[in-house]
Amino acid sequence: MTTLDVPVRNITGDIDKPRGGALAALVRHSVALARRSLIKTIRTPEALIDVTLQPVIFLMLFTYLFGGALSGGDRGAYLQFLLPGLLAQSLALGGIALGQNLNADIEKGVFDRFRSLPVARSAPLIGAVAADVVRYLTVCVVMLAFGTLMGFRVETGLVPAVAAVALSIGFGLCFCWISVWVGMMVRTPGAVQGVMFLLIFPLSFGSNVFVQTDTLPGWLQAFVHVNPITPLVEVIRGLLVGGPVAHGLTLTLAWMAGLLVVFVPLALRAYNRRA
Repeated sequence: MTTLDVPVRNITGDIDKPRGGALAALVRHSVALARRSLIKTIRTPEALIDVTLQPVIFLMLFTYLFGGALSGGDRGAYLQFLLPGLLAQSLALGGIALGQNLNADIEKGVFDRFRSLPVARSAPLIGAVAADVVRYLTVCVVMLAFGTLMGFRVETGLVPAVAAVALSIGFGLCFCWISVWVGMMVRTPGAVQGVMFLLIFPLSFGSNVFVQTDTLPGWLQAFVHVNPITPLVEVIRGLLVGGPVAHGLTLTLAWMAGLLVVFVPLALRAYNRRA
């Protein structure tokens, strides 16, 4: 092996392979580590409570406890309004477990083993995020299936519904990089949960998830309009029950790009320093 053939780490911590093979190697390593994460999930199904039972509890709680008061007694109409919003909220909450798991793996020394292997430094994080597709798909299936049992109906057709699920999962994969970054920054998995709840709850309740924006006070409406959850909910509602989607879709895609541009480098840098 010549000097030029020796793998070296670049300034981002990734291993530089011979030209033409670096991207293929990164994809291969990420897929292998995503498979590891999926195996862990299969062996600990209780870890899926936050994307199975929790969304159902929220859906039943707000529909039957608050729905009558918020919709003038028409719980069916409120369910049609609520479910797309709760779907967005559940996707945001579902990413918390990713940061917790990565933080726990670092504390257990798992990533020390990854560092000793000839794999790209970013592969463990990318693989873990890719494996979360299963969690987000679970959220969508559970919410739509249980919502249908409660009386929710998709009013736009199959293709828009599939588009709503795809966009939701895509947003969840972008948003979860915040959890990855927090997981690299704080000391314990419990701290990850605490920090993420402090972030997600204001975003969830200070949005159009539960009520129409124009029913809120002016100062809160200003926050709702710059909240990344708001345009996502607008698009999901439009795709599932009808309504405009173009404006919300543009904003959602912009937020997704912004989340990736900001938090992927931050998460990788924090990981390189800690792991």
